[in-house]
Amino acid sequence: MLGWRDLYEQCNSCGKCSLSKNRKNIVFGDGNLKAAIMFIGEAPGADEDEQGKPFVGKAGQLLTKGLTALNLIRDRDYYICNICKCRPENNRTPYDEETERCLPYLRNQVALVKPKIIVCLGATAMKNIINKDWKITRDRGKWIERKGYSIIATFHPAALFRDESKKQLFWQDLKNIRQKYDELINKSE
Repeated sequence: MLGWRDLYEQCNSCGKCSLSKNRKNIVFGDGNLKAAIMFIGEAPGADEDEQGKPFVGKAGQLLTKGLTALNLIRDRDYYICNICKCRPENNRTPYDEETERCLPYLRNQVALVKPKIIVCLGATAMKNIINKDWKITRDRGKWIERKGYSIIATFHPAALFRDESKKQLFWQDLKNIRQKYDELINKSE
């Protein structure tokens, strides 16, 4: 396992797939490096590629608004990143070979953060972290326990712009995550 600096440098110089050819910045991760909650999306978008930070565009702002309403603050309570560290052209879904090349970086990040809760944002994160056979509409909101982590999937916040009917379910999932966080924090104190 690499430390933070070495892992960042390895990601920054990565050329294992074609995504590295068009990136402006790698989008490594952001937030509390020892957080109890880790949010994982699929890949950066245009705003993220420009700024080098995850979830800063429209979808990220929506997620941040929801989490802030539940008193979950990025720098204090959670770490957020994506499976792929580089933006796929036109914000397409990353191909399997692209996610497979980046998964070792993500696993290293999880090992460094040691979160109690892992939240998969969207189908790509869910399929790569929980189970390839899961369906986001059917299986979102279900908790599983694996290797000492409580893991859940919810919609990617970008999906809420395409389908407003998902907003209420997404909000329920965020409240569920907050409740699990409170249970785990109180148990460890």
